[in-house]
Amino acid sequence: QLQLVESGGGLVQPGGSLRLSCAASGFILDYTAIGWFRQAPGKEREGVACINNQGSSTVYADSVKGRFTISRDNAKKMVYLFMNNLKPEDTAIYYCATRPDGSTCSGSVGAYDLWGQGTQVTVSS
Repeated sequence: QLQLVESGGGLVQPGGSLRLSCAASGFILDYTAIGWFRQAPGKEREGVACINNQGSSTVYADSVKGRFTISRDNAKKMVYLFMNNLKPEDTAIYYCATRPDGSTCSGSVGAYDLWGQGTQVTVSS
């Protein structure tokens, strides 16, 4: 069964940090690019970060550049999103997703075909 499972979300104060994890199962992670997306209440799902299949290329949304870092460990079938200096506007459900064209990244929701169930991140004092 092809599956992505996110974990690591929670409640954190502004300025705090979290590490989100995305665990892949049922397929070989090496061939796919992975994107992290988020969706806040009443808003559209937006791309946050992406990493290509070998980890040689990363792309970030302007709103998270310098604060978030995406990385992957293909041997462990894991992708991570390190989030620092979190702000209230980072509050959302965070999803990871696979992009079949593994060599490139995209910020478009439609470019990804397999999604996890999401993990809630709440930034509040």
